This record gives sequence, structure tokens and C-alpha cells, in this order.
Amino acid sequence: MPFEVRKVEIKSVSDASGLAELIDQGVFAADEVIAVIGKTEGNGGVNDYTRILSDQAFRGVLLEKGTRSEDEVKQVPMAWSGGCDGVITPHATIFAKVGDDKGVDTDDKRLSVGIAMSEVLLPEDIGRPAMVEKVAEGVKVAMAEAGITDVADVHYVQTKTPLLVQDTIADAHARGETVYTEDTLFSMDISNGTTGLGIAYALGEIDRVPEPEEIGKNHDLYSSVASCSSGVELDRAQIVVVGNAPGAKSRYRAGHAEMKDAIDQDGIWDAIRSAGLELPGRPHYTDLGDRLVNVFMKCEADPRGTLRGRRQLPLDDSDVHHHRQLKGAVGGVAAATIGDSAVFVSVAALHQGPLGGGPVAAIVRAD
Repeated sequence: MPFEVRKVEIKSVSDASGLAELIDQGVFAADEVIAVIGKTEGNGGVNDYTRILSDQAFRGVLLEKGTRSEDEVKQVPMAWSGGCDGVITPHATIFAKVGDDKGVDTDDKRLSVGIAMSEVLLPEDIGRPAMVEKVAEGVKVAMAEAGITDVADVHYVQTKTPLLVQDTIADAHARGETVYTEDTLFSMDISNGTTGLGIAYALGEIDRVPEPEEIGKNHDLYSSVASCSSGVELDRAQIVVVGNAPGAKSRYRAGHAEMKDAIDQDGIWDAIRSAGLELPGRPHYTDLGDRLVNVFMKCEADPRGTLRGRRQLPLDDSDVHHHRQLKGAVGGVAAATIGDSAVFVSVAALHQGPLGGGPVAAIVRAD
């Protein structure tokens, strides 16, 4: 079956009117929605409850306008990345599996999406090889559901995993277990990074499960398609695999590339070209027309403290966390590149893309 994918603006902290309008217009039915990936307007930290508010609002629309039960709607993956620093506009990208009558007949590989949930991730798993293995198994399940048999056709893997909070840390200790860190904000980086390694292992980007001492430290190990977020909303990895598959009949294609650093516009254009759009040598956002649905990227403050030989200060700033500074900076670069501020930019890119840079995925209309 083909897939439909649309981007909608989130107009207030608990707004889901864009989803409701698409359903009312018949673009897809509520029961056809299989995943949502979005940016919310909170602080992006451990206590960012705007993620939960968006989650409730979007699931509420699916319940109101569909026939699925509350338990069934709860199983729909919704990966919310908090924090719209700088010019980033809160928005959501909605994926739906629609009827054949809304697809196209083509021999090309077209957009396909697979979803899965990993086994429960215990607090003591986070930052450790057990988490890598559990995530990898979930990625393989999602890839199979998407009908993707060649790992080269996987262009974007969005996950949401638990991070550590005081309650889960206490739970681990009560059972005689240790945790990777007791710094709850740092646990976001570690959860994301370990998940990135699980994706890399599942897709053959690395050929082994990393040793415990390599997790969070060996920057040569990374995935070029991973976009990992974490929060307090769940206790397992929620996995969305996006790629191209034969027979998908979708009107869309996906592609990916890497940003080598925080201002690498060429990486964004390369991802769009990878999705199949022909562009001039020095493209401008006006060359896109209405064919670009969205770009999705991860970023991180370069731990070396430099950018193309110039000194950088975010890691020394005690007033504004470097996550927020980099998110705002890369969001500005992305918005200027594609001419749209509703871009998915997420931080904590440990083991996701090259050091100081990050993966970029793009979804385009193919016809």
C-alpha cells in the first residue's frame, strides 16, 4: 500500500487542528495514520511537558475521528522532539498508509514506512550493550514491516527512547543494579547515542555490538541515518524506519546525507538530491517549488570547540545550554537553506553522524 506524508504547523501548545483538517479533507483517514514526528515548543529538556501535550492532542484527534480503540491509538508511534529555539516553528510530519487508489503505478522504489517497539528498556540498559541489541532487533522488525530488504534503501530512522529520571534511577538501585549516569540531562545524550549505535548495528554501519567503554566515547562509531530522541513518555524504543521500497506506490521518496558540521548547507542539499530531486549546481530554495515535504536532522556542539578552524563557545556557556544554542543555529541554517522554518532539528547527536555534524534526511514529492 502507498504512503501519504504531510507536514502541518502546530499553532499552540496543544494544537492538532492540522491533523484534523487533513482527515476532514480526505487526504487520509484517522485510522490510516501510522506515525507522527514533530517539534514542540518547550525547553527540550527532561521536564519538557509540551511533548506530552502534543502527544495527547494528536492522539485525541485520532480517537475522535477514527474507529480505533484507545489502546490501539496508544500504539501509534509519535516521536516528539522538544525545543524550537531560534526560528524553528513547531510542526508535525504525519505518515499514513493509504489505499491503492491514492498511489501511483511505478517501477521506482518509493517511500515506505515501518514501525516497531523494542523490548522494555530497563534503567540499567541505558548506555549499555543491552540497549544496543534491543534497539537493533526492533529496527530489523520495522524494516521488514516496511518491505525494505536492502539496508541501502533505509534513509531515516526516528526513535524515541526513555532517559533516566530520579524514579527510574531509584528503581535500578532498589534492585541492586547500577546506571550509566545519575545526571538526568546527560542521560538524554547517552540514551540517544546508544540508540544510534543500535540502529548502526542493525543496518551494518558497524559490524559489532560496541564494548561498554566505547559507548559515548568512540566517535568513530555512528549511524548516518539515525535521529534519536528521548524523554519521559515511554519505557522502550519507539522506532520508525523510513526508506524506499519496490511496489510501495507512494508519491514520495526519501533520501539522506550528512552535515559535516553545523553550517554545512551542502549536506542538506545532498539529502534532497539523494531523495531524487534534480537541482542546479548552486541551488536556491526557490528551486524546490512545492516538492520538498520536510528535512530531518540531528546536531551537536562539536566537543573539539571549533568550527572550520574558528573557536566556538557553546560548551563553555553556563547561562544557555549548548543543546539550545546548536539547535537554534542549525535550525537557522536549515530554514535559510529550504526557505521554511518548520524544520525538524534535534540535538544530542552522540553516535549519530560525524563528530560536530549529523545525519540529514529528506522526503520529497516524486511526481
